[in-house]
Amino acid sequence: MMPNFEYVRPTTVAEVLTRLAAGGARLHAGGSDLLGCLREGILVPSSVVSLSGVAELRGIGELAGGELRIGATTTLTEIASHPLVRQRYPGLAQAALLVASPQLRNQGTLGGNLCQKPRCWYYRGSFQCARKGGDTCYAYAGENQYHCLFGGETCYYVHPSDLAPALVALEATAHILGRGGRRVVPLEQFFLLPGQDFQHETVLEHDEILAEVVLPAPRPGAAGVYRKVRERGCWDFALVGVAVWLARSAGVVEQVRIVLTGVAATPWRARAAERLLLGRKLDAALAARAGVAASEGAHPLAHNAYKVPMLRGLVEEALRSLA
Repeated sequence: MMPNFEYVRPTTVAEVLTRLAAGGARLHAGGSDLLGCLREGILVPSSVVSLSGVAELRGIGELAGGELRIGATTTLTEIASHPLVRQRYPGLAQAALLVASPQLRNQGTLGGNLCQKPRCWYYRGSFQCARKGGDTCYAYAGENQYHCLFGGETCYYVHPSDLAPALVALEATAHILGRGGRRVVPLEQFFLLPGQDFQHETVLEHDEILAEVVLPAPRPGAAGVYRKVRERGCWDFALVGVAVWLARSAGVVEQVRIVLTGVAATPWRARAAERLLLGRKLDAALAARAGVAASEGAHPLAHNAYKVPMLRGLVEEALRSLA
């Protein structure tokens, strides 16, 4: 059953921030995650603040230095189909296109996709798990086939976003607005592991909003790709996902970022695989070795060891597609 709450629809960021500062408010963008959290009792706000009337939070545009700005309430469909995104950042366009179903991409937003609550069925269910103030992570010894391989620390959910790994691979920055002004955070530092903060998934304070994400100007000769394995052809979250961005000179890898999703509570850098690729020419044999290196440090739970070979194969396939 839905809790009772006040619903407000401001038209400026200043109005939104005033509402948030009063306490007890939750933001409503596309609503696909929020409405589920309200029905399941995960969130019980006194007010819901709609962002749909705030024009300055929406849209895609090129900035003076060649960077690309994407407003937080821009829909996933708009991101996937935008000519500049498709031309300059194909991995991001692929990630947006692989989110859920067409109907949800039409409704879901960039900010909502990045700021989703954990999808763990114990957290979403009636269990008083550690993340909801209890003292037990039921997934650790329970049904954990969809849970994490990396970074588990008393809480083992996985980050559900497809856009997040693609944006981290591109070294995007999050622009955050609050009553104290604007702050800019590298998107890789925007997300929090349970060991950093057990109650929150991002660095956003209760009176702040994610206003936009800014992508650096594309480097000549760079390439990117996003790949995802899921149980069904649409709707499902990633069992394992990988975003790869790399730049080469004379065939040699000069820069590379490999970012995983579906395997940790945040987008997870496969740093051992990155180190293996640097200074080498990418071919099928090296791609296979990098796939193995990407699983370095994995600690499977009782029912999710299948993710390790899946991860290795997905990284290899993504790299081979770029080779």
